[in-house]
Amino acid sequence: MASEVTLLLEELSVAADGANRETLDRLLPFVYNELRRLAGSFLQREHAVSIQTTELVHEAYFKLTDQKKVDWENRGQFFAIAAQAMRRILIDAARQRKSLKHAAEKVSLDDALTVSAGQNQDLLELDQALTELESFDEQQCRVVELRYFAGLTIEETAGVLKISPATVKREWTIARAWLYQKINGD
Repeated sequence: MASEVTLLLEELSVAADGANRETLDRLLPFVYNELRRLAGSFLQREHAVSIQTTELVHEAYFKLTDQKKVDWENRGQFFAIAAQAMRRILIDAARQRKSLKHAAEKVSLDDALTVSAGQNQDLLELDQALTELESFDEQQCRVVELRYFAGLTIEETAGVLKISPATVKREWTIARAWLYQKINGD
């Protein structure tokens, strides 16, 4: 399966615009369940239940496939970029909910029951801290995105980033400590 995904991604990289739709249609069955697992894992950790897993997967897949020209290298790169897309979608949703509350507009009963202001704030603080981390250590930021947002293992993260598992462990430990200190001020 992994090799089939890589072959389809390579085909997508060189396909003409007309062939893209056909290649995307063949790619979706191979990546859909994994994207659902990643989205579900993140949503469960964040308790961000105002966005359903299916909605998050569809939006992320649309963002991934809407790009005109990407040189897809492999399956790992695809899921790394998917994790970034999911992060952006969730951050945008949290910002939108926060701005609605600040504007004193009516919030639907579903939103009022499923999302607390604290959850939005936590996600926004994490995003702000990750953006700051990325400004001085891009690799640590990528490790956090892959481990936290995409739910990849240390070995999978090492494969995507083309670094050793020991480096991933070290960067993961340092980044988590820095993020904890940045968010909690301890």
